[in-house]
Amino acid sequence: MPFSGLDYFALDDLLTSDERLVRDTFRRFVDDELMPIVGKHFRAGTFPKELPKKLGALGALGASLEGYGCAGMGPIAYGLINQELERCDSGFRSFGSVQSSLVMYPIHAFGSDAQKERWLPRMAKGEAIGCFGLTEPDFGSNPSGMRTSAVKKGDRYVLNGEKRWITSGGLADVAVVWARTDDGDGSAPAIRGFLVERGTPGFSTRDIEGKFSLRASVTSELIFEDCAVPADAILPGVKSMRGPLSCLNQARYGISWGVIGAAMACYDEALRYTQSRVQFKKPIAGYQLVQEKLVNMVEEITKAQLVAWRLGKLKESGKVRPQQISLAKRNNVRMARNIARDARDLLGANGVTDEYQSGR
Repeated sequence: MPFSGLDYFALDDLLTSDERLVRDTFRRFVDDELMPIVGKHFRAGTFPKELPKKLGALGALGASLEGYGCAGMGPIAYGLINQELERCDSGFRSFGSVQSSLVMYPIHAFGSDAQKERWLPRMAKGEAIGCFGLTEPDFGSNPSGMRTSAVKKGDRYVLNGEKRWITSGGLADVAVVWARTDDGDGSAPAIRGFLVERGTPGFSTRDIEGKFSLRASVTSELIFEDCAVPADAILPGVKSMRGPLSCLNQARYGISWGVIGAAMACYDEALRYTQSRVQFKKPIAGYQLVQEKLVNMVEEITKAQLVAWRLGKLKESGKVRPQQISLAKRNNVRMARNIARDARDLLGANGVTDEYQSGR
């Protein structure tokens, strides 16, 4: 039976026809192209190398950006793309988020004309892959503590440091790397973004193996050892933490939608399973303790959908604040985590196998 989605409060009535078309297009794509392959990739711990170009052909990469071959969609349509990708796998959504919000967005917002023309059209098609180098081994939730440095020597910058937990790092043709420089205002070092291409001497990557989560996503370390890049590798439009933090706002917005897809997948699976699993002569969905869990899922998903939609309208009008994005992400991620836990519980022993989505 095809996935139909949970829409208990008629959210469809709040969407435009174009937004519904985007959602339905990606829902079919996920059902037809991704669901049949995600299990084998999750089990093997591999990323489908054909996915970037397929997403590019549908306009999913840099979907909310204007020009340079990007689709120029509104924020709600972009959110719905994330929802449908994460309905299949969080790792697939993570790839799309990084490419669109953490790589293409800063190039679009802060890059030079030459940088935009070189990278954005190819990235929009999925012909070039990027990664976002901010998180470090000792500084994850505190990016201002970063140790990676870039020192100007003649007409070049020399980077030294390490980034960790970087989605697509081992695949990327170019990394957007954030580093401290010595050309600040005197009160504090500047934070600058650099476009570091694969193959640059002193730049290497190492994939992180043995993950229990996000197995169908490439997660890597980026290592910089006296890595010299030309001065025109710098993103000229920003010189502070505003740069990386504005990128994180874009990504967090997409995640607040994406996790709704994960939650809907878990609910849908748990509902079908409990309706067909017979114990003591009736389906377990007929027992009130199971019904309570299912109703809680409907309740929490519905609230998250309305939060995400309102957040999208605020973003569309230019009124959204970073704190609102963070609050929506906090609420919706917690909702999805709890629903995944309850769905896995309802599936019993089957919930620990990779045959089912809830554990994944």
